[in-house]
Amino acid sequence: MPNRLTEILKMLVLTKDDELLRRIRKIVLSLKTTVDGVKKINDVRAKIFRNMIDVLIVSSDSYKKDEVDQFMDELGMIMSKSPTTQVLLLMNPEDFETGLQSLMDLDFYQYAKLPVSDTELTLLLETAIERIPLVRMKPPEELNANSDRLGKLVGTSAKMQKIYRQLHQAAGTEVNILLLGETGTGKDLAAQTIHQLSDRSDEPFVPINLGAIPPDLVASELFGHTKGAFTGAVKETRGIFEKAEKGMVFLDEIEAIDERIQISLLRLIEQRKFQKLGGKEDVLNRARLIASSNENLQELIANGTFRKDLYYRLDVFHITMPPLRENPEDIPLLVNEFLSKDNRKYNSNIKGISSECLRSFKKFDWPGNVRELKNVIQRAAIVCEGDEIQMEHLPPRFRNVTDKKSDTTVTFEVGTPLAKVEKEMILKALSVSNNNRTKAAELLGISRRAIYNKLKKHNIK
Repeated sequence: MPNRLTEILKMLVLTKDDELLRRIRKIVLSLKTTVDGVKKINDVRAKIFRNMIDVLIVSSDSYKKDEVDQFMDELGMIMSKSPTTQVLLLMNPEDFETGLQSLMDLDFYQYAKLPVSDTELTLLLETAIERIPLVRMKPPEELNANSDRLGKLVGTSAKMQKIYRQLHQAAGTEVNILLLGETGTGKDLAAQTIHQLSDRSDEPFVPINLGAIPPDLVASELFGHTKGAFTGAVKETRGIFEKAEKGMVFLDEIEAIDERIQISLLRLIEQRKFQKLGGKEDVLNRARLIASSNENLQELIANGTFRKDLYYRLDVFHITMPPLRENPEDIPLLVNEFLSKDNRKYNSNIKGISSECLRSFKKFDWPGNVRELKNVIQRAAIVCEGDEIQMEHLPPRFRNVTDKKSDTTVTFEVGTPLAKVEKEMILKALSVSNNNRTKAAELLGISRRAIYNKLKKHNIK
């Protein structure tokens, strides 16, 4: 079994089966690997929070059948704090369907049915090892990651929690990152967070908004130029890739660059080197690249304005920042965050906003997303003379905001069979929750195991 890492791998096996633990130790005997075995989920928490675990192998003999929901919730919480750990779940055949659904809800994708042969187990472990980032994260206790924020990003919603996990994963790799999402969703903050969490955090972070630079100056800004390269080039200048050295370059609005610059950027990514404008010598690129766009790059490719080969070089690991209208539950937390900063900035003492304002905020579509909310709160803080922001302090567009059309309502005629009612309610809950079984179960007020049983009962795939 090949080992692509030079440092010692750490494996943890959660099982009550001593024979399974022995077999795993034998399989990885040729590697620089430590393999520890534990029998309880609480022991996993203790181990993984003290040391960075590269591979976690979980056998379904480690939990009771009536405790699968609680077990999976606990496992999901642990792994959200250690997202670069590769998880392999080994399940008994009778637990496979339920376990697989839990696996998908928690974004775990390595699994196998018990009993598992040495050959299959070897292949699974090789795959898990191959997926370990070349640059691992710091141990979880050093990340200081709170559930309501990460770096300068704020939010407790499920979508923001997923973003936090993805940012941790991105920080633990050396691949190119593509950040997508509407204007104002915090792509720049996400890029900063990746830098802060990475092993390059002590190196420069150099951002550039390509959409704000005149097209004829973009090449010089990116790659630099030599003296006399063009009219006005009175001295040699370093571009941002050279300024970043071993740090990170953040190219915001990547869709704004023209065909010529796209080709130059493609060469830089493929060959890790570039030439300054007017220069003939290659300059080595040691910086890591993060790009972002608020456009649909696939459509730009179809229109012929963005190169497909460049897109695939950038889109090694992509993260899509969610719009604020999909996370209305984060609005109160964001409002408090912005008010706190504005109070310090303007030396005011605003304690909060009225319930009417908050209701209006939650109904509003927020085309400008979090950035728009920040600006609205800033304006209100300036004009508010009391200690609470009222509707009169908000821009006119927030008055008489109508309720968003609800897609959560289901109606039935009297006499509809209960089985049909139940099936329709489950389908609606799945639709509202984007087919997330755990969220659907919460909407219906039932356990995760119960919804899996009902899915099977109604033959819902």
